[in-house]
Amino acid sequence: MSRRYLLIASFLSLLSAPISTSLAAQEVLPLSVESLLKKANLPKSALSLIIMPSHHGDPILRQQADKSVLPASTLKLVTSFIALDELGPNFRWKTQILSDAPIKQNAINGKLYLKGGGDPNFTWDRLSLLLRNLRQQGLRDLQGDIVLDRSYFQPTRPELKAPVFDENPDAYYNVIPDALLIHSNVSAFSLQADGNMIEPKLLTPLDGVVFKNQLSRSNAVCNDWKNTWIPPQSKINPQGEIEITLAGAFPKNCQTTLYLNIVERNAYIASLIRALWKELGGTWQGQVQDGVTPSGALLLAQRESESLVETIRIINKFSDNAMARLLFLTLGAESILAKNFTDTSQTANAVIRAWLSKNNIADLGLSIENGSGLSRTDRISPNQLASILKVAANSYWYPEFAASLPIVGVDGSMRSRLKSSAAEARARIKTGTLKNVVAVAGYVRDQQQNEWIIVAIMNSDEAGISRARPILDELINWVANGRH
Repeated sequence: MSRRYLLIASFLSLLSAPISTSLAAQEVLPLSVESLLKKANLPKSALSLIIMPSHHGDPILRQQADKSVLPASTLKLVTSFIALDELGPNFRWKTQILSDAPIKQNAINGKLYLKGGGDPNFTWDRLSLLLRNLRQQGLRDLQGDIVLDRSYFQPTRPELKAPVFDENPDAYYNVIPDALLIHSNVSAFSLQADGNMIEPKLLTPLDGVVFKNQLSRSNAVCNDWKNTWIPPQSKINPQGEIEITLAGAFPKNCQTTLYLNIVERNAYIASLIRALWKELGGTWQGQVQDGVTPSGALLLAQRESESLVETIRIINKFSDNAMARLLFLTLGAESILAKNFTDTSQTANAVIRAWLSKNNIADLGLSIENGSGLSRTDRISPNQLASILKVAANSYWYPEFAASLPIVGVDGSMRSRLKSSAAEARARIKTGTLKNVVAVAGYVRDQQQNEWIIVAIMNSDEAGISRARPILDELINWVANGRH
């Protein structure tokens, strides 16, 4: 038999052999995952996923990996890593107090300017420290207005025309940030009921707040108090006070603490400043107003935020929407591309797309509304998100980025999941949940010490948490267990 004949015969036998390439195997889900899909009565088409090595090699499992889907909060990985790469781990936000007049005889006879720099975690106690700095300089009497400068982002008051996302606009997760978001505009108060009365107590240091208590007592169990609760309403009454109306029913012999975004922003900041300045022994006769700091204003005090590394840890571990949105807008505000847009959100989108292009990641089908994943218009494919995670895994900032992700069975949004499994403490996973969306994305280290990227997203009208989460958890566990 000639050598030529042998070569031809070998080639023909290869053509007739069954296809067993890795590409074909990539579409076959693990049997345990198939079983859970069937048990949950969810179609395979609801699941889009990709599992691939963190460093070198092809994906080992794909299922609709190029389909653009709603990512929910897994989109925070895009915002947080690109911000880390663009701004650097030690980036810090600045909040400043400036004046158009010097301090004379313990007073300023002019305006103060409170200039926001987009700090994602500027709490009321940090505002108090900033004001204390003024008192330490001898300032006691504020005789003019305080100008609130939110010009770091455009538009300056995005919440004014924003549509309501869901039926809980007063909830913290729904706060729409601006460049001078103080304590997330959240007011905290407690409710305590005995057999005779219901007593509300304000916990946030706000001046000039009164409760209009219309609550009645009910015989419901404490855990059911929200069923008879009417969300509070807030307004400025004729006396200039912030009036909070409490209505509905509250169970007897129960207590709870509420954190609500219900006070108009300028009124909230004015009330905070009055309360804190009074505690510091100062006086203030003016009002707050919107405006921009003049170029010649004198800097009196400045407060820097935590570093970007510390900030993304809060964002990703606890899935903080308001902080993620501020980080997204900061990407736009700090970019040289800002001169090309009138809207900071548009600039941030351009920054992200430029970063993707620089890293050879296609942006086809990508849609980002605010960077937090709290959106019905966001779209990204598992392949795109996994590609970003792969760049992160091979970057200088991987230790900082990975440290921001929830550790399975240990902390953050994954602290109670996959306990006593092969994945416990071996995977760092960002979760995502919206109505009809359940998602996971991050890194898994298997028992052979190989590291994998996983992105698995379920979009379906039937994809509730209880039905979809076990499927995604099994995928994580399957990888951690060496794909067995």
